[in-house]
Amino acid sequence: MADPSSYRPKPGQIPDTPGVYKFRDEHRRVIYVGKAKSLRQRLASYFQDLANLHPRTRTMVTTAASVEWTVVSTEVEALQLEYSWIKEYDPRFNVKYRDDKSYPYLAVTMNEEFPRVQVMRGHKKKGVRYFGPYGHAWAIRDTVDLLLRVFPVRTCSAGVFKNAARTGRPCLLGYIGKCSAPCVGRVSPEEHRELAEEFCDFMAGRTGTYIRRQEQQMAEAAEEMEYERAARLRDDIEALKKAMEKSAVVLADATDADLIAVAEDELEAAVQIFHVRGGRVRGQRGWVTDKVEAVTTGDLVEHATQQLYGEETGDSVPKEVLVPALPDPVEPVQEWLTARRGSNVSLRIPQRGDKKALMETVQRNALQALTLHKTKRASDLTTRSRALEEIAEALDLDSAPLRIECYDISHLQGDDVVASMVVFEDGLQRKSEYRRFQIKGFAGQDDVRSMHEVITRRFRRYLVEKEKTGEWTDGADTSAEAPSSVAAGPEPGTDADGTPGGEVPEITFTEDDGRPKRFAYPPQLVVVDGGRPQVAAAKRALDELGIDDIAVCGLAKRLEEVWLPDDDDPVVLPRSSEGLYLLQRVRDEAHRFAITYQRAKRAKRFRSGPLDDVPGLGESRKQALIKHFGSVKKLRSATIDQICEVPGIGRKTAETIAVALAQAAPAAPAVNTATGEIMEDDEDAAPATTAGPVEEPVTAGASDERRGQET
Repeated sequence: MADPSSYRPKPGQIPDTPGVYKFRDEHRRVIYVGKAKSLRQRLASYFQDLANLHPRTRTMVTTAASVEWTVVSTEVEALQLEYSWIKEYDPRFNVKYRDDKSYPYLAVTMNEEFPRVQVMRGHKKKGVRYFGPYGHAWAIRDTVDLLLRVFPVRTCSAGVFKNAARTGRPCLLGYIGKCSAPCVGRVSPEEHRELAEEFCDFMAGRTGTYIRRQEQQMAEAAEEMEYERAARLRDDIEALKKAMEKSAVVLADATDADLIAVAEDELEAAVQIFHVRGGRVRGQRGWVTDKVEAVTTGDLVEHATQQLYGEETGDSVPKEVLVPALPDPVEPVQEWLTARRGSNVSLRIPQRGDKKALMETVQRNALQALTLHKTKRASDLTTRSRALEEIAEALDLDSAPLRIECYDISHLQGDDVVASMVVFEDGLQRKSEYRRFQIKGFAGQDDVRSMHEVITRRFRRYLVEKEKTGEWTDGADTSAEAPSSVAAGPEPGTDADGTPGGEVPEITFTEDDGRPKRFAYPPQLVVVDGGRPQVAAAKRALDELGIDDIAVCGLAKRLEEVWLPDDDDPVVLPRSSEGLYLLQRVRDEAHRFAITYQRAKRAKRFRSGPLDDVPGLGESRKQALIKHFGSVKKLRSATIDQICEVPGIGRKTAETIAVALAQAAPAAPAVNTATGEIMEDDEDAAPATTAGPVEEPVTAGASDERRGQET
């Protein structure tokens, strides 16, 4: 625990201007990001008597080992930079809401020739119209099913659409009247797009005019004694009204607003958001977060708006945002929202009328969410704490292992040998810290030797991260694969080469950028999937690196025994032990992660073809070559001049392709096992570079043996 006075800047060093500041721990990891109208006043508030600080703030300043800041021109710039750094560094002491990317939206792909209605999650795409978010995907499907009889828009995937166009036969929805079947030419692209636009207009709230038009058409059909058409229009109107009932009118027509409510106590806060479009509640979402800093309701509202609109632009940001309390100051947040929308956005507290009544409903939802969360969390916290304490007691550790790493080896009869590393912090999965390894030190099947290699590589990287003074270089060992989102980059305010560029912080630590590193943080406990040999290999790897403050154990599958490096007999935890259950979860997760990676590598190897070995030849040009020649076999017999005729292929590339294909041995002919026929033209029929996943050939009666060898 650090003394804040040991890294407190001198008062004259801190500027009295707007800016953003970062606290770092002893590992140079960014643990808190904040903004301030006056950096001098805000930072001074952290270095007062510890007894006067909020408990969470006190924990933060004693965990930190340094502080730095960046000066900006306005408070709006400070808000933007704070949001960017929170997303980039993921500081542990900032208020973090659960990521909302999993919420489903109803999407209409207006960027396609034949727009498609579907459920979409994740980042929003250009040219796609979104409605929602919805609480559940089934709610979207129910709404779409009602509307398809009136707006028979395509809902099928690209593969189904192309197959129907090829065969000239529509899918089932086309036969029962819930799709206009543009795949077989029943409607033109223009007519289908008009249907999609009417669907979007209805979902956007412009329902009254359309229903009145349908009712008028129904009356005209009845007068003309076209009773079948009138009955069909009557059923369409009923379907539309039923769909409208799913989202009742709550505000005046054409009102677009988001309502944010907060329910909180000293430690946690629940946020609920209602999305009102066209006067109707179109979606709802909510989060619960730990209050890891001293924040007011206005601060929570500010963090919620950052989470909601940080990646949004245009109409995705509503004209009105109604909140229970305003951030202090409110002007920068309002200016930021206005800039993201491109027109004026009102951020205010509803005082009377329908909006205040709806805000009370949202508030009740937030209170219920917080109560439900606290009920669940109480048991979860108790169980996890007991599990960690039981592990510490059984393994004779000095303290509970708050960070546990588990390693597993996976292969198929010695091929595609890989390893996994999974991380549990406070008894919960930390998936952003998961890592995968390819075993490169040797060939063949040797789990013990593989475990030694993986532990050595992982903790050698830890020592390098611990000792280095500059950024992680490209020349370091990069054999362990990691997501690009955690790759090290230049310090904000510097160019790509690390030299100063743009606005530079007043205090700059260019030796580290504070992003989450690949192997920077040590665990308290290393768990390996296996018995004494694997545990001994892991311990030997740590000893060779001079690391003696990390505990090691192994969990054997057969009897669920816990093995320690220096013990001849295993530690047997009771079957009802929460500690054993946690170790099993960690081990099973490592096994799942390893075998998923191994299967992916195996499938990729089976799908590979001779063109994959041609340097500089991407997927688009490979597809162009196959489309031009029809197969790899015909491409192999083509001349260089003929290869140059393919668009995008120059002479040098054509020569490289010809040499690579000449050196590659042609694939062995396939055999039809039912007839014994040798299929000479198999390469023509299914070129390896374009084929889908290929099943591994397995003879009858051998599948159990093969599964048994996959570890």
